[in-house]
Amino acid sequence: MKTPHQLASCFREVILNGTWVANTNVKAQLSGTDWKTVTTPINDLNTIAVLAQHIHYYINGINQVFKGGPLAIKDKYSFDFPPITSQEQWETFLQRFWNDAETFAKQVEQLTDKQLDSNFTNPNYGSYHRNIDGMIEHSYYHLGQIVLIKKLISA
Repeated sequence: MKTPHQLASCFREVILNGTWVANTNVKAQLSGTDWKTVTTPINDLNTIAVLAQHIHYYINGINQVFKGGPLAIKDKYSFDFPPITSQEQWETFLQRFWNDAETFAKQVEQLTDKQLDSNFTNPNYGSYHRNIDGMIEHSYYHLGQIVLIKKLISA
């Protein structure tokens, strides 16, 4: 399997359908959850909804770059989202999340090895490969938080 396909597969595994590394994935953790659970605060931790929106924020931002746009996302805004106030809002968000994640994976599959090695918008950000790896690692980090917060809520 070529590198772009391997990266897309690893990305899909953490977000959409895998169990090899964490025995779960983001979609498995969030699907079927109700909006009240995902917006339940635990001490000063981010809510599950905010963590999901945070992951999506970066996926969506990188998707814009894949489409030829600028890298317009900023870390300082990566946790600033309007609150989820209904099940319908939550499910609409999840559908957009899954669609944008699949778009991300398909875009990664289309990259050449040369593109993977090229600068990601700015030499300071490293290569496309580094940023895609970072997105995968970042998603696993927050997946772990989501799993733990769900356990705290149900305890």
